[in-house]
Amino acid sequence: MEQQSDNSIVALFPAGEFEEMPKGNYAPVRYNAVKHGVLSTLAVLPHEDEGIFSELLAALVDEHFPTGPTEMHLVEELAGIMWRKRRVLLAEGAAINRGLYSVATDSYSKPAQSAVPFGRGMPDKPSDMQDLMEATQEQVAQSQKETKHDLECTERASEILRKGGPTAYKKALKVLLPENRDWWESYVEEDEYQPNSEGLAEFIDKHLWPICISMEREARHHYSIKAQTLGEGLKAERLEKLSRYETHLDRKFERILAMLIKLKELRGKG
Repeated sequence: MEQQSDNSIVALFPAGEFEEMPKGNYAPVRYNAVKHGVLSTLAVLPHEDEGIFSELLAALVDEHFPTGPTEMHLVEELAGIMWRKRRVLLAEGAAINRGLYSVATDSYSKPAQSAVPFGRGMPDKPSDMQDLMEATQEQVAQSQKETKHDLECTERASEILRKGGPTAYKKALKVLLPENRDWWESYVEEDEYQPNSEGLAEFIDKHLWPICISMEREARHHYSIKAQTLGEGLKAERLEKLSRYETHLDRKFERILAMLIKLKELRGKG
């Protein structure tokens, strides 16, 4: 029975392919491994790139220079394990991307509030998740500067209105940023507020003040919110099985490599 098994394996390789030979003469047959291997034809799925696997296997053949079908089988095992680890990384990336998409689109997700659980005036989530995730360090610094200035201007305008006086309305309006004045004027044009101190004070308290606080807090805690979003997107429970499988592959790789090294040592002693 053992003899039949050995013959069936050897039959998969051209005669003399794995005979001892100088390294320089080994190159012509190094790519035959995928064609004649026991495992290689099964390792690559139809939608995967067989060329990449062939390069991986050829590189391992160059590194370990297998002699005979047994050593070649072990080298193929190593290639198959590395190929599966590649799949694990692809699966991990896909799981993380799905998790990030879920955080970005789920109306119940509140990464900003979760990032600063005791912060007042924090929004549920960033006003623009894509801008938050892609912002450069310079853009973050600029946003922090602008939102802080906006909040300070709104505070000054509110203080002017609280103090009162015949010119309070004009002074407060002048202090506001141009875009906020335009926003106020749109309310006045629609007759939602009267163009006076009382109307402007109510507009600031109900509309402008909450927005300014929210945007300033979001900009100030940018990196904490980004970290929270990435952390929630990881969905650690989804990665647990992948992690266990990767550990299994690592251990298997170590065993196969030890077997290959041991076999080569035994051949050398022979």
